[in-house]
Amino acid sequence: MKKKRRIGLIIFGIVVAAIAAILIVKATKSANKELVIRTHVVAEYTVENTVTATGTIEPVETVEVGTQVSGKVEKIYVDFNDVVKKGQLMAELDKQTLNQSLSRAKASLTSAESQLNYAKLTYERTKQLYESNAATLAAYQDAQNTYTQAQMSKKNAQAAYDQAMVDLGYAEIYSPIDGIVLDRAVEVGQTVAASFSTPTLFTLANDLTKMQVEADVDEADIGQVKEGQRVSFTVDAYMEDVFNGTVNQIRMKPTTTSNVVTYTVIIDAPNPDQKLFPGMTASVTIVTEEQKGLAAPAEAFNFTPDEQVLKTMRKPEKPEGQMPELPQGEQPRMDEKAMASHSMVWIKKGDNIMPRPVKVGMSDGAYRIIEQGVQAGDSVVLSAQYIVKEKAVKKGENPFMPGPPGRNRNNGNKGKAPSGPPQ
Repeated sequence: MKKKRRIGLIIFGIVVAAIAAILIVKATKSANKELVIRTHVVAEYTVENTVTATGTIEPVETVEVGTQVSGKVEKIYVDFNDVVKKGQLMAELDKQTLNQSLSRAKASLTSAESQLNYAKLTYERTKQLYESNAATLAAYQDAQNTYTQAQMSKKNAQAAYDQAMVDLGYAEIYSPIDGIVLDRAVEVGQTVAASFSTPTLFTLANDLTKMQVEADVDEADIGQVKEGQRVSFTVDAYMEDVFNGTVNQIRMKPTTTSNVVTYTVIIDAPNPDQKLFPGMTASVTIVTEEQKGLAAPAEAFNFTPDEQVLKTMRKPEKPEGQMPELPQGEQPRMDEKAMASHSMVWIKKGDNIMPRPVKVGMSDGAYRIIEQGVQAGDSVVLSAQYIVKEKAVKKGENPFMPGPPGRNRNNGNKGKAPSGPPQ
């Protein structure tokens, strides 16, 4: 009996020692853990949803100046980038051929006038003879017909003369607007032919302080773009500068390139410093929706503390705050839209964390507007996790060298860091 009793006491002692060892290890592990809470201070923020595109800088108004008559360019009075006024002489064509045409037209007109005068006198004389029965009806009708034809010949000659005068005037090229010369397509001595189409001699821009961006927006994004929306864009020439504009027009004619359908969006772009040149490529960002208010990172709405964190942090029994009241007459059960506008965040005050129901607004993926439920300066919890404390390294000890042989965890292994957080 004594022997059995002694064996039982030994077994009991071993069990007690094992339990004590387990408790000591757990206590040691818990002592080496530290709760780290990441928070964000709620503040004013502007959430934006945007559409990106590329486009080309163009003047708001351009005019191609050509000529309606053929001829050789005799003089040019303007060059690239010259500022011109409306009515200013820009170039002249050779007028020799046009002057000859005008002389021929004038001679024809003089001849027609002479024939008209003769036909008129003949008609009046024949008429008098016919009325006195001294001329036949045939003679009278013949004189009348000759007079009518002479009148028509004179009108045709007058028209030809007027056209020759106009053509001579076309030999002088004047600016139709106040603007700047963007392009000069001819040289002195060059012959221009206006037989089938009007050749372009100059391209003018009305005002380079007012430019526009012709942006190509993908068909998947065009539904979000509306007139009046705010736009920002950059150009390669000034990478650090951001230019602003406004959507002015959405053109419904599609453009298909390699099976990609795009629509042209016209963006007004003020250019007071004239940094923007025609033809520059613009990287465009169209703000399709924006909301300003108190905001928190998206992480805050996805955070839920685990039981271990809740045991460590002291929190009130009931959540702080109340859900925003529903509009009068609305049923307590919220539809999907109403549910989507409400969420929950955790607020940290001192050593406490507490849930806070909030009404949310727009999100840009990184931040979300909080319309109700928080105040500026509140700290919302982003994450809470335990990490293992770094063991202090004694002076003169190399933390990267293993400990002396023969030592284990129970007798003070000081050279090996814990492999991870305790379970």
